[in-house]
Amino acid sequence: MGAMYRTAAVSNPSRPDQRWEGEFQIDTGAIDCVVPRKHLEAIGIEPEERRVYRLADGTEMNLDVGIVRLEFMGGRSGVDAVFADDDAQPLLSARAMESLNVSIDMSEHILRRLPAANL
Repeated sequence: MGAMYRTAAVSNPSRPDQRWEGEFQIDTGAIDCVVPRKHLEAIGIEPEERRVYRLADGTEMNLDVGIVRLEFMGGRSGVDAVFADDDAQPLLSARAMESLNVSIDMSEHILRRLPAANL
């Protein structure tokens, strides 16, 4: 089974007209979204902190993280975005999908927006 990709947009929370839209890979193993640094800087996002992340191969990296407004499937949410290399594949994380009340069915390659969120 192949990877799942969808179009999403990230924008500057304080200036929503500053936005970037692109194809993101759905990554249920990722904790935070990943966006190429050049796109985050172009919309005025600045790093808020550095965090240690463990990659799929076990390598640990110290990476910049900022806060963006994610627009996806008709919803909007503030999420953490990792400043990745300029040629990195953008990733939508499981936590971001949950914040937008989107259910992920990887076996059927279907994303569903749930009618209500659990409290």
